[in-house]
Amino acid sequence: MRELDLKNKIINGDSLKELKRIPDETFDLVFADPPYNLQLKNKLTRPDRSKVNAVNDKWDQFESFKKYDEFTYAWLSECKRILKKNGAIWVIGSYHNIFRVGTAIQNLGFWILNDVIWNKKNPMPNFRGTRFTNAHETLIWASKSENSKYTFNYQSLKCLNDDLQMRSDWILPICSGKERLKKNGKKIHSTQKPESLIHRIVLATTNKGDSILDPFLGTGTTGVVAKKLGREFLGIEKDKHYFCSAKDRINKSKKIDDDSLDTIESTKSKPRVPFGSLVEMGLLKPGSILFDPKKKINAKIMVDGSIKYKETEGSIHKVAARIMGTESYNGWTYWHYYDGKSSILIDNLRQKFINKNLSINPT
Repeated sequence: MRELDLKNKIINGDSLKELKRIPDETFDLVFADPPYNLQLKNKLTRPDRSKVNAVNDKWDQFESFKKYDEFTYAWLSECKRILKKNGAIWVIGSYHNIFRVGTAIQNLGFWILNDVIWNKKNPMPNFRGTRFTNAHETLIWASKSENSKYTFNYQSLKCLNDDLQMRSDWILPICSGKERLKKNGKKIHSTQKPESLIHRIVLATTNKGDSILDPFLGTGTTGVVAKKLGREFLGIEKDKHYFCSAKDRINKSKKIDDDSLDTIESTKSKPRVPFGSLVEMGLLKPGSILFDPKKKINAKIMVDGSIKYKETEGSIHKVAARIMGTESYNGWTYWHYYDGKSSILIDNLRQKFINKNLSINPT
């Protein structure tokens, strides 16, 4: 059997077949976005009778729950085998499949650490008005076993969230705008995940240089984020069209400079927008410089939303407080950035983010 090249590659092939070719204990993390088995039987339409681009792809269709369960146990078993001793897995799903997947995860001996709710800021409306608007998806995070010493970058997540513990309900927009891949005005993939979601997962549960597997790569979001954050990756995608889109997208993405990939070692008002959200959404880029009102002090933005000034690192608030010699300080009103034309207070960018809500037109 031909040995796989597992470093920063994507494969056009069937996941179940390709997974069997991977050696035991190869990856630090698996992120899986498997078919949801939505069981859509009729075309969805809006009140004006126009068609809704719902998930009705053949790859999401199974003839029975039994067949779906067999498929689920098969790929999960392979993923468990190829995870390292201290590895972990993330699986995302909807109410159609996540409970069945969760049962399989427990039955196979994984150890569930958290379920995380991705609360979509801009969900698709319920056009028929017969149910609640489906505004979230569920992620299961599990270690390979109960005894696994899994990675969790607590301090980085806390810093990403303005020095507050990161909760298990994440408010992030769905993939839209320029990030959404389209051809001739139509979505290339019906369930493309936003980079901000994968960014948080990768930042939280891997370290620089770790290896990540995505057995259902789709249009390549996991590969793009892994590459940017200095992680190695392998993606598997059966659909040739998706595969080609993913390959082109990953090739065009760029890794963040190494010296901006360091993260912190583990050790109120209007709608709250953590500084880390501006980094996640690409409004401020890792490696960019913040400076004080007098433009005498420069601090570098890191990938987890922390900033570095000389030997001092932490949130925008902690670093500003250290510089000012106080116990606390509001970093929003201290730090500025340069937008190419002028110096702007980062609080103005936060307010712009709130006012525009950046993402809120349903697709």
